[in-house]
Amino acid sequence: MTCREGLAGRLPGSLATIAAMVALLAPCLLVAACSRTAAATAESRESSLSGPSGAVDLKPTPPEDCGPGLKLLREAAEAGSTVSYQGVEMVSTWAVTGDSTMIADVWHRSGGSTLVQAALAGAVSPARQAGISDDTDSQAPEGVLGVTAQLVSLLGADYDLSYEGPGSADSRPAQMVEVWREDGSLAARFWLDQETKLPLRREVFDSSARLIGEDVFIDLKLGAAAAAGTPTVPARDVTAGAQLTAVDLTNMRARGWPVPAALPDGLSLFEAGEAPTRSGEVLDLSYSDGLFVVSVFMQRGDLPAKLTGWQKITLDGRNVYTAEPDQRSITWAGQGFVFTVMADAPPATLNQAVDTLPYDPPPGFWGRLSRGFGRLASWANPFR
Repeated sequence: MTCREGLAGRLPGSLATIAAMVALLAPCLLVAACSRTAAATAESRESSLSGPSGAVDLKPTPPEDCGPGLKLLREAAEAGSTVSYQGVEMVSTWAVTGDSTMIADVWHRSGGSTLVQAALAGAVSPARQAGISDDTDSQAPEGVLGVTAQLVSLLGADYDLSYEGPGSADSRPAQMVEVWREDGSLAARFWLDQETKLPLRREVFDSSARLIGEDVFIDLKLGAAAAAGTPTVPARDVTAGAQLTAVDLTNMRARGWPVPAALPDGLSLFEAGEAPTRSGEVLDLSYSDGLFVVSVFMQRGDLPAKLTGWQKITLDGRNVYTAEPDQRSITWAGQGFVFTVMADAPPATLNQAVDTLPYDPPPGFWGRLSRGFGRLASWANPFR
């Protein structure tokens, strides 16, 4: 990949962001198949999507070294794996549907797993939910404040990146990196720890320079001693999923799976996996431009009659269900599949992603009438 010229001398490069706490707090895929309900996600990912000989790899090609901004973010992605730490992370988002703030205790051991216990800020009795990610090489999408090696690579073709000099975050000396769109608008800003390069703070902006998201570490402690107090999490019975190559996805499309090669707003498919469940396989697709991430889960079947903890809303003319209270996890049924979309992206990007996937509109008056006549005919048929 060849780096293109930046804006007004700004250095091109890459950067990424995923609000991992969203995935922890939102219910996962809900499917009723053969009168059963399943909740599933791909719990673990391998660092590479290598496949059989001749298979196309979905893993993005790392961009060429284009300056200190890119170099710093590569170091930050590595630090997310190699540096032991413990701290409190605050994840704030602003949207038309309302603002939300999540608070998470995070523990990470160098080269090992990351434990996250998250809850919504302001909850009367915040039941904290824990999630484990095997982030042994900084490739897993959790990363630290959304900085992973894989997403850093994605950003090289879509954004311009520049090193902006020294700063501070969480009372620690830091180095600042900014990400710019082609139209000259600021897309994101990162503060990286001066000593370890661990990401300390992230701000994300829309094209009108409005702050739409902020993640920040507070009370951060570094070193093995800080991670030594990691709570013990009960063992879980999790069936590991398989990673898929581009050839695998082509075969699944031939079998009727509606797998988009890309989503609007320049979101490329960069990772895919499948996980078995009692009601069938679940396909897990990850799309990103390096900055925003949309995860799509799909499974054959239909929605259960009742979705506890979800509320029905209208999104771009579609009747869908959203997980309360974040409204960034959307589920619906279409053409024999159940889709769940989880997004760390602006509402407009989420709407466009949802519009890309199949949808079964509710039947109108004549549709309901014809179904009623069908039932009457069935009842009157003595040979049924």
